[in-house]
Amino acid sequence: MLVVVISIVLIWVAWAYKSMRPPASKICGSSSGPLVTATRIRLKDGRYMAYKESGVAKEAARYKIIVAHGFLGNRNDGLPASKEVIEKLGLYFLCFDRPGYGESDPNPERSVKSIAFDIEQLADQLELGPKFYIMGISIGGHSVWSCLKYIPHRIQGAALVSPVINYRWPGFPKKLSAEAYRQQERQDQWALRVLYYAPWLTYWWMTQTWFSSSTAIKGDWKSFNSQDNEMRIKASANGDFVH
Repeated sequence: MLVVVISIVLIWVAWAYKSMRPPASKICGSSSGPLVTATRIRLKDGRYMAYKESGVAKEAARYKIIVAHGFLGNRNDGLPASKEVIEKLGLYFLCFDRPGYGESDPNPERSVKSIAFDIEQLADQLELGPKFYIMGISIGGHSVWSCLKYIPHRIQGAALVSPVINYRWPGFPKKLSAEAYRQQERQDQWALRVLYYAPWLTYWWMTQTWFSSSTAIKGDWKSFNSQDNEMRIKASANGDFVH
C-alpha cells in the first residue's frame, strides 16, 4: 500500500512540475523554430531583435518615435495615423518585437531595466541620433518607464497609450488603487495575485483550462474608462485594434 501511495505522489509531483514549467522556446531561425521574415538587429548579448520602420524617411523626420507594443501585439502594430498627418508632421516610427514576441529572441534575464538598454541599442544601430521619442501601448508602457528611469538622457519625449499600471505602486493613493483593482474581472484579480505571490505558478495559471485565467489573453476586457473604450471601438471598426 505504501508503495502505491508513494507512486501516486511521485506521479502527481512529476505532473505538477511539468505543468508549471514552460516549454523550451522555439527560436526564430533555429532548426526547430520558424523562419526569419523580419528585419532584425543583433544585440550585444547575442540575442536578435526584430523591428519594422514606417512613416517618413528617418533622415527627413522631425520626430523619431520608437513604439513598444502591447500584450497581444507585435512590431506590425502601427499607429492609426493618416499619410497626410505623417508627412505633415514628419513622423518616423520604429516598432519592435519585445523580447519573446514575434521574431525577437526571448531574454531569460529580462527585467524592467534590460528593456531600456535593448531599446537604446536598437536606436544606436539604426542611427536615430542622440535622442528619440518613446511611446508605449498598454503593457508596452513599462518600456517607456524603463527608458525614463535608466536612459533619460536619450529621451526627447515620452507617451503612454492606455498604459497598464501596478496597483501596488506606493505613489498611488491606496483608496484609488483598491477601487480600480476591484473594478477588474475576478479572474484578472486572481491573475495578479498569482503573479505577485506565486510567480512560479504563472505558466500553469495562464495555460490551465479549468477556469478563466485572464481577460487580457482572450481580448475580452471589461474595465475600460469611457475614453479608452471609445478609442477601442473606433480602432476595432478600422481594423486597427490596439492591444
